[in-house]
Amino acid sequence: MIAATAALESLEALLAEAGGRRRLASVTVPLALEDPSAAVFASRRADDRWFCWEQPDRDGFALATLGSVHEVISRGPRRFGELVASCAELARGRLSDEPDRLPAGAGPVWVGGFAFEQDGGQAAHWSSFPPALLVLPEVALHRSGGQTHLTLCALSGPDVDPGGASRRLGARLAALGEAGLPLADPHPTGETQIASVLPPERFEESVAQAVERIRAGDLEKVVLAREVVVESPRAHEPAAVYGALRELFPSCFCFCCGSPEAAFLGASPELLVRRSGAGAATVALAGSTRRSADPAVDDHLGEQLLRSVKDRREHEIVVRRIERALRGQAVWVEAASEPGLVKVANIQHLATPIHAQLSEPRSAVEVAGLLHPTPAVGGEPGSRALATIAELERLDRGWYAGPVGWMDAAEDGEFCVAIRSALLRDRAAHLFAGNGIVADSEPEAELAETEIKLDALLPLLAS
Repeated sequence: MIAATAALESLEALLAEAGGRRRLASVTVPLALEDPSAAVFASRRADDRWFCWEQPDRDGFALATLGSVHEVISRGPRRFGELVASCAELARGRLSDEPDRLPAGAGPVWVGGFAFEQDGGQAAHWSSFPPALLVLPEVALHRSGGQTHLTLCALSGPDVDPGGASRRLGARLAALGEAGLPLADPHPTGETQIASVLPPERFEESVAQAVERIRAGDLEKVVLAREVVVESPRAHEPAAVYGALRELFPSCFCFCCGSPEAAFLGASPELLVRRSGAGAATVALAGSTRRSADPAVDDHLGEQLLRSVKDRREHEIVVRRIERALRGQAVWVEAASEPGLVKVANIQHLATPIHAQLSEPRSAVEVAGLLHPTPAVGGEPGSRALATIAELERLDRGWYAGPVGWMDAAEDGEFCVAIRSALLRDRAAHLFAGNGIVADSEPEAELAETEIKLDALLPLLAS
């Protein structure tokens, strides 16, 4: 890799230029590499954090990272703002060598996510994923429009040997390969065990209680989720699951946040925010139905969804809240006049694109914090819905339904809502699915809808 060798030499020179002061140094070069995610999965070390993000149908967009130069962690009500401030402080005075016009996501980039609750993820299986975490990786691979860029990052300081940092990164780059992602390999004799953390009947009871409160006027909508655990005879392989997800759901945000102990991955159809300069885009996604292999039946199901009074009411609550949240920070906010349909492999949703021009600079992370949680995963009114979720749901969502994504050096970036997701930890996979409950929700129908949503990952983990 001639380009990689030149990048290492340039990075070493930047670290020497820092003169022992604590500075961030980064180098970005074009690189002939086709599959960033496969390269990261193949070369990650046992003690690494890693991150993969793709939306294959969007010009082949991919971002994959290895290692950690620096991590910022927070919790509580100010976690989004605290992370942004920490990222900005580290980037101040950055030394760089990179092309003039990099696409969004190329160059130094922060990757990670947030728990659904401000102090969420207290259960033992979420121990690798704090309530708020952004990682500045050592190696980042960005692909868009058939062009891949490599970014190397390192921190200088009194105890940093520029040559040593260069050699360590050189070893990382030498391990990068073009091997494809592995295929699922079922255990030849062992049996997989699948169980709901709480009985399905308990979910139906929670839905019935929520409906009573909504009809009594306590709130408009609340989202209740279920957790299912898949115990495999051997450790789940995140690379194989991720490879299957990006094949099955090319229009979704396919993500994998990895740690030495676990991997949180999914294929989310729901964009929380995409920030590009003063522009912010999001999608209100609420109201869903199943797919059919028969095109005529599939279209009929979609038309029924578009005409459903219950689903349209649920959807409008989400649109209204997002518009209200953005309006206080924007010159203008524009939502599509009518929802359309987003169709993925096993489910279709009502979706309304929403765009805004921000009135003052706000980073992608800040806008994500402004919008999270939308009523699509929380409820309305927000605080009352969160209290109801805590009382009726009785599970630790961790990063499920929280924002996951990335932010680059210009503070542009994108975060999805981490639904259709699972936490893989050794032989256990924790899957989550939630539904929006409104006044005319029916417990049995809501339970059946969670089964459709769980079906995005369950076949991949239970085989």
